[in-house]
Amino acid sequence: MPRPQRCRKVCQEPEYVGFSPEGISCGENVLLTVDEYEVVRLVDLQQLTHSQAAKQMEISRTTVTEIYNSARMKIADCIVNGKRLIVSGGNYKICSGDTPVCEGHCFRPMTNNIAAAEKGSGIMRIAVTYENGQIFQHFGHTEQFKIYDVQDGKITSEELVPTLGSGHGALAGFLKMNSVDALICGGIGGGAQTALAQAGIRLYGGVNGSADDAVNALINGTLGFDPNVKCSHHEHEHGSEGHSCGSHGCGSNGCH
Repeated sequence: MPRPQRCRKVCQEPEYVGFSPEGISCGENVLLTVDEYEVVRLVDLQQLTHSQAAKQMEISRTTVTEIYNSARMKIADCIVNGKRLIVSGGNYKICSGDTPVCEGHCFRPMTNNIAAAEKGSGIMRIAVTYENGQIFQHFGHTEQFKIYDVQDGKITSEELVPTLGSGHGALAGFLKMNSVDALICGGIGGGAQTALAQAGIRLYGGVNGSADDAVNALINGTLGFDPNVKCSHHEHEHGSEGHSCGSHGCGSNGCH
């Protein structure tokens, strides 16, 4: 069996978590994990050796080199091929700032950031496609999720999390990385439904109205949803006459 991956220590959450090439609205997304970001920050910006970075991140020098090579390849792919870079996820922990190697320069994690925090036991995490208090009706085009933590039948935390322009192909991974258990949305295509199922995320589609009301209805077991939901927007835009990708900024597979 492969050895379990050791958690990587990072000094702080990235301040900037999305970069897009100018003039390209339909570029592919590349995901740079937070631990990859941290290695690039330490080696390229702070000019640490791989051994010094390894000591600070509490991993081996060989692991730092592997992470560094992976990160540089992704960054090069974005720069050369005009892809969007998103910094999110990965196997990491935030430094407390009180270890000698950090010399007190690290930042403590935000206690109210749901997406950055580890999900505790007994908590159900629900995401809703969100716009102005309502359930946004096109999964692949949602600009933000509202994420709720639920424990013992009560909402304990809630937060708006931007998708940073992620297309439909990246959203399922985005939700999985944020430990989401269930998604409430309006229209959603078949490809996205498959990706959610593979990520182990339960889907409650075909829902409209207030996001808060929908979450409370799900908690109470009274949420009405459509198990055979389809994306009518996708069908309309991708009819027999086709459409231009630039017309609404979607990916190659539309609104999935």
